[in-house]
Amino acid sequence: MSAYILRRLLLMIPTLLGIMLLNFIIVQAAPGGPVERMLAQIQGMDSDVQSRLGGSSSEVSSSPSSIGSSGSSSKYRGAQGLDPELVERIEKLYGFDKPAYERFFIMIKNYAVFDFGESFFRDKKVTDLVLEKMPVSISLGLWSTLIIYLISIPLGIKKAIKDGSNFDLWTSSVIIIGYAIPGFLFGVILIVVFAGGSYLDWFPLRGLMSPDFETMSMTNQMLDYAWHLVLPVTALVIGGFATLTMLTKNSFLDEINKQYVTTARAKGLTDNKILYSHVFRNAMLIVIAGMPSALIGIFFTGSMLIEVIFSLDGLGLLGFEAVLNRDYPVMFGTLFVFTLMGLFLKLISDLTYVIIDPRIDFASREH
Repeated sequence: MSAYILRRLLLMIPTLLGIMLLNFIIVQAAPGGPVERMLAQIQGMDSDVQSRLGGSSSEVSSSPSSIGSSGSSSKYRGAQGLDPELVERIEKLYGFDKPAYERFFIMIKNYAVFDFGESFFRDKKVTDLVLEKMPVSISLGLWSTLIIYLISIPLGIKKAIKDGSNFDLWTSSVIIIGYAIPGFLFGVILIVVFAGGSYLDWFPLRGLMSPDFETMSMTNQMLDYAWHLVLPVTALVIGGFATLTMLTKNSFLDEINKQYVTTARAKGLTDNKILYSHVFRNAMLIVIAGMPSALIGIFFTGSMLIEVIFSLDGLGLLGFEAVLNRDYPVMFGTLFVFTLMGLFLKLISDLTYVIIDPRIDFASREH
């Protein structure tokens, strides 16, 4: 098994490089970029632009008039009428004075030592930004994942046992509704109904803490934190439990109908003994197989719109804003972290297979 783990760890390197290269090519081919964004901001000439370019207000503002339309031949649409030297300074600021392949190799070299650089537009290191936003996303992902699994697995098992009954039919109707309506739409409905929209004003609309959180006792802080989590976590749970419930039901139903269950019943074993000693171990394998993608989806991708709707400053919102602003260090830094986490979770998932069912031996299958 140690050889298998080492082989999987080594395979992560080309996989990670391939994903980063593919996304780098796509981003480079997309219209717009940090240089274009800065050129668009020059019209306003705010203090942030001046400090980044390292020049005074009068020095930079005189650039357009000094050359008329000499910048019209620039490869940037927003550079028309600007001094080519100014455009070059902006390119150098964001590293675009180097060819794309060189920028990619520099990025990978830095990422190898977990140096993700500094955000183009936030004046903070990417690592600091990720660490700053991570508690919010972890709070949403941890509680929603825990609740989803606590609801979906027992519900899926009961639906498999009572397949075709009235309980199975009406719970399936609820699951279909949960599957058809996305979580962010449930979030909007919850805000309208429970957060001072048109009906009740029971829960806060934004954030994870009240303004006076620091002055509260520890007990009140815990209650305030839970109070703020109710609506966003509920929206994530409603939007995420349907798939896992049906996956669990179908997996258990498939195992219940197999010959070994019939044989166990013929030997006089009770239904509970058969279910939890034999069926459970086999049926849970497919559920565990989908756990890594479920965790990544719930922790990051799935919570992005929820973070936007409830004004929660987490990783999902950070990534969304980075894409809008073409903040490449944040985009690629978070992509690198998320991809690495996904690869490790997949490895952990395979190892969990072996723990649950010792008959599975990945190492021997490769020979």
